[in-house]
Amino acid sequence: MKSFGISIAALIAAIVAAQAADLPTKKTPPAPPAANCYASFSTWLDSTAADCPLSYAGVTVYGQIDAAGGYETAASPFNKDYPQGVQEVINKTNNRPGWQWVPNGLSQSNIGVKIKEQIAPSWYIIGDIDAGFDPYSFRFANGPASLEDNNLLSKTKQNLFTSNGDSSRAGLIDNTRAYIGLSNPTFGALTFGRQYAFSNDLVGGYDPFGGSYAFSLIGNSSTPVAGAGDTETARYNTSVKYLINYNGLRAGALAQVGGWEQGNGAQAAYQADLGFDYAGFSVDAVYAYAKDAVKLSYWGTGAVPTPPLSPNTLTATLSDINSGVIGAKYKWQALTVYGGYAYDRLSSPSGFNSYYSPTSTAGFGNVYTFNQGYPGAVQANLYVNPEVLQTVWVGAKYGVLSNLDFITGYYYEAQNNFVLLAAPAGVKNEKTNPACGPATSSAAPGAAFQGSNSSSCPGHTEAASVALDWRPVKRVDVYGGVLFSQVSGGMANGFIKSDNTAYTGGVRVSF
Repeated sequence: MKSFGISIAALIAAIVAAQAADLPTKKTPPAPPAANCYASFSTWLDSTAADCPLSYAGVTVYGQIDAAGGYETAASPFNKDYPQGVQEVINKTNNRPGWQWVPNGLSQSNIGVKIKEQIAPSWYIIGDIDAGFDPYSFRFANGPASLEDNNLLSKTKQNLFTSNGDSSRAGLIDNTRAYIGLSNPTFGALTFGRQYAFSNDLVGGYDPFGGSYAFSLIGNSSTPVAGAGDTETARYNTSVKYLINYNGLRAGALAQVGGWEQGNGAQAAYQADLGFDYAGFSVDAVYAYAKDAVKLSYWGTGAVPTPPLSPNTLTATLSDINSGVIGAKYKWQALTVYGGYAYDRLSSPSGFNSYYSPTSTAGFGNVYTFNQGYPGAVQANLYVNPEVLQTVWVGAKYGVLSNLDFITGYYYEAQNNFVLLAAPAGVKNEKTNPACGPATSSAAPGAAFQGSNSSSCPGHTEAASVALDWRPVKRVDVYGGVLFSQVSGGMANGFIKSDNTAYTGGVRVSF
C-alpha cells in the first residue's frame, strides 16, 4: 500500500511537470530602441552634444549662443567689438548704475567645425576651427578693435569710454582656435596651429565658473592666469602642442613658432604642463615663458596719435614673462571644490633697445603690426623694476539637483611696487614715476580720486560671486547670479569707481 501511494504521487508530479512544460514560455522583452534625438526639436534639445552631434563623415559643427542682461551699480557702456561686451568686473570705464544687455555671461558665444577621421587602427586626424562672437552685434570677438574704438578719447574723461580691453581674440574667424594634427590613445596628440596655452586650458578646468566672463575674475581677464601675465599669450597663433595621458597621469609641451609677424603675442614663447587624476582629485601645474610679450592699449589723449602715426595706432608695452600656475580640484558626490595660484613675473624685454632707442626723443619707439593686423608704437620700458602679479582663487560647485548647480568663487589678485623713480642720465626709453602716494587727479569730471598716483604702485583686485545654473533640458542653461568686485592702490589708478556689483541673468543654448 505504501509503495502504491508513492507511485501515485510520482505520477501526479510527472503530469504536472508535463503540463507546465506545455505552457507558453515568457521571454525577456528586448531593450527599447534608443530614442531618435533628431525626431523633434524638443528631443534634440534634451540630448547632449556628445550623444547627438551635428556630424557627417567625421565633420562636426558645434557652438553655443549665450545671451543675458543685468544691472550694475557702476556699469560700463556696451562695446560691439569687446569680447565681454561690458565690464562686469570693476574697470576704468565703470561709472554709473544701470541696466544693460550682457553678452557671453556664462561662456563665449561661438561657432566651430571640428574633424576626427580615422586613418589607421587607433590613429586619427583631428582638427578644430572656432570663432567667438557677440550674440547682440554678431561681430567676431575683437579686443584690439575695442581699444581703437576709444583711441582718441582723453584719459581724464573715462566716462565717455565704452568697454574695452586687449585680447588674444582679434576679430578673425579663427579667434578662438584653429589647428590640425594626429591623435592616438597610446601615444597622445600632436597638433599645429592656433591653440590655447596650457594656462588657458587650466582656467577652464579649475575655475569653479569655467572661465565665465560674468562671474569669474580670472575668466573676465585672461591676464593673471590664462595668459600667464599677458592676455595676448593666452593663445599661441602658430604653435606645436603635444599632450599625452597615461593611467591618470598627463604631460604636455607647447612651443610657439615665429613671433609678432606670424600674429603671436610674443617674439618667442613656450609652456609645459604636468597633471594627474586620482580618487576624485585632479591637479595641473604649468610653467610659462614669453619673450618680448606685448600688451596693447589706447593712447588716451586727444593729441596723439599724430603724424607720423596713423589714428588707429595703439600703444604697445613689452615685457619678458616667467610664470607658474597650479590648479586643483576634488569631487565628492555632488560637491566639487576648486582652488589655484598663479605667480607672474614681468621684467625688461630682451630685445628692448632694438625696439626703442635709449636716445630717442620721439616719445615712443618703433611701430610694429601686432595681433594679426593692429599697429602699435612701442612704449618706454615699464619693467626696469619687475612687476610681480600674484593671483589666488577658491570656489565650489554643488549639484542641488541633477540639473541644478549652485556655484561660488572668490578671487584675489595683487601686484607689487615696481615704480622706477629715475632713469640713468640720457636714457629716454625707461618709464619713470614719482614715489607712490594717493591719486592726485580724477579720471572723469566730478569723480573722486581713486587709488594711487601710478599704476605701478602696489595694489589689488578682489572679487566674489555666487550663481545658479539650471538645465531644464540638456542643451539649455538658464543662469543667474551676482559678482562683487573692488580695486585699490596702483590697480585703481585712473578708475572712476573703486567697486561694482553686477547682477546677471541669461540663457545659453549649445549645439
